[in-house]
Amino acid sequence: MTRKFFSAIATVSAAAALAFTSFAAQAQQEGPWLVRARAVNLDSANKDTTGLGLSINNKVIPEVDISYFITPNIAAELVLTYPQGHDLKSNGAKIGTLKHLPPTLSLQYHFAPTSTFRPYVGLGVNYTNFSDVKFDASLEGTGKLNPSIDNNSYGFSAQIGADIAIAKNLYLNVDVKKVQIGTKVYSNGNKAGDFKVDPVLFGLGVGYRF
Repeated sequence: MTRKFFSAIATVSAAAALAFTSFAAQAQQEGPWLVRARAVNLDSANKDTTGLGLSINNKVIPEVDISYFITPNIAAELVLTYPQGHDLKSNGAKIGTLKHLPPTLSLQYHFAPTSTFRPYVGLGVNYTNFSDVKFDASLEGTGKLNPSIDNNSYGFSAQIGADIAIAKNLYLNVDVKKVQIGTKVYSNGNKAGDFKVDPVLFGLGVGYRF
């Protein structure tokens, strides 16, 4: 029984080592860089403590990410886009506009591939800059709310995704992220509450490994 047990362990270990060696050789042959272009659906949580029912509109945004494989299994990913415009609403009524720029840096673990399927998970940090914040003129003036928000947001992100080989060095990518994005809201200089965007980002795109 013991001999069979250790024989099975040795067989599994040898198979795992062979799979890892094959994965490492393939990754080395492809190169350490992976660049992806994605279309990303931004679905905001839209939670606030101001009592104003604040929200921004959901939308599909373009995204580019650059990944570098530190080892065959470990990669660093930087997600980039350009400032995205949104309508800012209170209880469904538009009260202004803003733009947000949300670069995210993640550390990923890529599991050994099964055929053409290469799943991964990641944890990261997000920095978001809010710019061009404009509120409706009816909210500004003597005796009005005179609203404002912080321009910077810092938070964590988590992701799960997969690269699916469709040609040499070319991949179809599916990716889901949850990102912490929020800001403080002020009225006449006094804090009125917090507004949390905290979106779920569903991305679909293509990547090239080199």
